[in-house]
Amino acid sequence: MGSRRISLEVYQGPWAPDDKDANFKEEVAHYSRVDPMTTLDRMSHNLGIPVGALVRYILVKWAASGSEGLMEIGPRVVRQMEGMLNKAEAAGTNEARLDAYHALAQIISWLKVPLDSPQRPIAQGKG
Repeated sequence: MGSRRISLEVYQGPWAPDDKDANFKEEVAHYSRVDPMTTLDRMSHNLGIPVGALVRYILVKWAASGSEGLMEIGPRVVRQMEGMLNKAEAAGTNEARLDAYHALAQIISWLKVPLDSPQRPIAQGKG
């Protein structure tokens, strides 16, 4: 695998108030002010893992987390949740948004059943 040099930069924007990615950009601006190298150097020293390998691991793990989440809950559930939000935003009312919130809360509650009741076996399909 090849090496690549990067510069750890502080991001300050700008972004428009109506930018669909404004929340993410705000988080990047917030977190990029902190120097992660102190922690990474300490981890490298304590674990005997090169800093570059730790950085690569963290970046790959973060970048893959969306795909892992999708695999865990499945594309159908993601599309259902997206549909609920789109419907609420199209209606443009607080009541519709609250209805979407309650519908999403029900889906999350259903997804948590195996986590909340680990002693209950998950039903196996008949095959």
